[in-house]
Amino acid sequence: MNEKNANPIDQDRRQFLTASAAMAGVAIAPGVLLYNIAHGKPADQPVSNAVRWGMLIDTNQCREGCDACVKACGEENGFGHGTRETDSQWIRKVELKDMRSGQTKSLPVMCQHCAEPPCVDVCPTGASFKRADGIVLVDRHICIGCRYCMMACPYKARSFVHERITDQNPDVPRGIGCVESCTMCVHRVDRDQQPACVEACAKAGHGAIIFGNLNDPNSEIAKRIAQYATMELRADLKLNLGVRYQGF
Repeated sequence: MNEKNANPIDQDRRQFLTASAAMAGVAIAPGVLLYNIAHGKPADQPVSNAVRWGMLIDTNQCREGCDACVKACGEENGFGHGTRETDSQWIRKVELKDMRSGQTKSLPVMCQHCAEPPCVDVCPTGASFKRADGIVLVDRHICIGCRYCMMACPYKARSFVHERITDQNPDVPRGIGCVESCTMCVHRVDRDQQPACVEACAKAGHGAIIFGNLNDPNSEIAKRIAQYATMELRADLKLNLGVRYQGF
């Protein structure tokens, strides 16, 4: 729902939630507001739409049975490698099989960081938002756990936190009752580092995931997309995804 269509009750509720969230932020972590971390660029390096962060996944290099990216994501973001149905999973490996040729493909699927994210459109509190550099995030201070975003996401990329969390990575605050998804390791990106899944894939010897600036024609990811045929998942939805796949 957008501001233009919101009724007075919804607007009052949203203002209340925003004010409550701000107070909660002060109470939880004085001086370390979570959304400051989410926007964690140094003051002299603001997030800008001159950059659009993206990933290119080469399915020819992604190995069936390898889950290095999945494990690295869990370790980096503090949710391990659980297998229960209710466990959070920000990346999942999907195996595809062409029924005519029998050829199989293995590929990781995560938040696709849409340019026009449906999760943002349906969020009643503004907790789901997109940064200027294209990274789609959840502000946990104002997420009310309604899960509309989970229903709106065509990629099943979001998880709901059902249980209280311990041993968190301080750079990746998480909370019970909130929705979460791949952040492209924004806390690392803002320090000029690669996402954990990208590093793990390279360390495993595959190098199937490339991360970089889609807007920079001189970046490796932009060059690869210009040189090779790539695809977006459910391109028919016209969401202009930040994650592209090569090798189909």
